[in-house]
Order: sequence, then structure tokens, then C-alpha cells
Amino acid sequence: AAMIRVEALWLSAMPLDMRAGTETILARVVQVFGAAMPHHAYLFANRRGNRMKVLVHDGHGVWLAHRRLNQGRFRWCAGAGTVELNRVQFDALILGLPWEPLAHGGVIQIL
Repeated sequence: AAMIRVEALWLSAMPLDMRAGTETILARVVQVFGAAMPHHAYLFANRRGNRMKVLVHDGHGVWLAHRRLNQGRFRWCAGAGTVELNRVQFDALILGLPWEPLAHGGVIQIL
């Protein structure tokens, strides 16, 4: 069984200063997403795209994780919006791989 259950993964397109701590990032989650929902993870990257912080609400409190790529950049969406990711997209994202084509399990909807 997973130590922390995550039912939804949310990516914020707005860059985040990686010096931000848990309280600042929690405030950003509330500002950008409206609330920190239990069992949801919220992903933020820095402007350069080589660092990511993930805030997870486990139903009792929050966890903050930090990931850095030594080479390359995370493939991040541009703009000020938000994107919900599926698990396959998340797995690709954290490795620095393109994740956008993996939406909807690879189903082709537009020609």
C-alpha cells in the first residue's frame, strides 16, 4: 500500500520561487487552485524549469517534496493556467520527458 494516497495531480503553469517553503506554497495552492483538497498533489516548477516542488495534502496535513534535474528541464506548460495530469503523464513529467501526448491514455481525438 502507498504511504501517501494521491487521487489527483495538478500542475500550475505559473513559475514558483524555489526558496518558498510549505506555508508559502500552501498559500499559492489555495490562490491558484481554490483549495488544497485531500489526496491531491500540486506541482510547481521554477522559471528555468529544472526544479519542481510538489505539495501533497494527505487528509491530515501536507507533505512537500523537491525534485531537481541535473540535466535538461521539466516539460512544463506555459501561461498562467492549471492542468490535471494522469499518472502516466506525471511519471513522464518527473523524468523530464514529454507528457502532453499521453493524455487520455493515448486516445486520438483530433485528426
